[in-house]
Amino acid sequence: MATLSVGVSNFGGWAGGDWRGLVDVARIAEDSGIDRIVAVDHVVMGRNTDAYLWGRFPVPPEAPWLEPLTVLTAMAAVTTKLRLSTGILIAPLRPAALLAKQVATLDVLSNGRVDLGVGVGWQKEEYDAQGLDFARRGTMLDDTVAACRALWSELPAGFESTTVSFEDTYCSPQPAQERLPVWFGGSLTDRMLARIVDLGDGWIPIMGATLDDVRDGAARLATATSRPLDVQMRATTVMGDAGKPDPVGTMAGVPELIAAGVTDVTVNLAAFAPALTDAPAALSALGKAFRAEVS
Repeated sequence: MATLSVGVSNFGGWAGGDWRGLVDVARIAEDSGIDRIVAVDHVVMGRNTDAYLWGRFPVPPEAPWLEPLTVLTAMAAVTTKLRLSTGILIAPLRPAALLAKQVATLDVLSNGRVDLGVGVGWQKEEYDAQGLDFARRGTMLDDTVAACRALWSELPAGFESTTVSFEDTYCSPQPAQERLPVWFGGSLTDRMLARIVDLGDGWIPIMGATLDDVRDGAARLATATSRPLDVQMRATTVMGDAGKPDPVGTMAGVPELIAAGVTDVTVNLAAFAPALTDAPAALSALGKAFRAEVS
C-alpha cells in the first residue's frame, strides 16, 4: 500500500521561533495517520541563492536551518510508528564514518524507523566551506553511501575508494533495520539508475519532474532490478473554493500517482498550514483524505 509523507519546514520562519513545536508536529502527524515525516538539509549557505534552479529559494541565506538528523532524533523520542526521513540529506558534506554512526544511532533509538534520503545538493558554496570539490560531488555521494553500507553490515568493516578508505574498522551499534533504506534524490540519469540499483532502495525525483517523468522512471527501475524500490512524488496541491489548499482535492490525485508507479506520496505541510498553529488541523485533514483514497 502507498504511504503518505509530510515534509516539515525545519528552516526559516514557519515555526515562528518555536522550534520545539516541530517535535509536537511529529506526534500529531503520527496520531493523524501520517506514515512518514521528512526534514530537509543545508549545512551552511552562501549568498548565491539565485543559483537555485527551481524558482525562488524559499529563504534568505541568513535564515535559520536546523540540522535534520538532530530534528528527527527529537521527533523519534515522542513517536513510536512514524517513519523518519530526510528529503534530502546532502551526504557528501558529512564524513562517511560520522554519517554511518549518526544514522545508525537514530535507527536504534527509533527502533528501526529511518529512511535516509540523500543527494548532492545544488550550492557550490556549501562544499567550498568544507574544502570539498563540488565537481566530484557525485563520486563522493556514491562512495559515502557505499562506505556507510559497509559500516552498517560488517564488524569490522573495510572500504576502499578514491574519496573514502578504511580497514579493520568497527562502527557499532549497527542499524536496527537489517537493511536501512536509502533513497536517492535527483534526475533518473543512467548514473542515477545504477546508483539506486546498486546502493539504494528508492528514488526521489528531481523537483519539477512531471507525472510522465516519474511513470517512465518507475518503469525503468522495475526493469533494472527485481528488488522492490520505492518511488516518491509530491502530490499536486489543489486549491479549494476559498482559495486555500484543499486536502481532499489534493488527495483525489493519489490513485493516478499510484497507477504511475508511485509508492510514497508527499506533501509540504506549510502549503496546508501557513503557521505552526495550523498544523494539527491540516495533518488531520491530510491523513483522512489520503486514507479515503487508498483504503
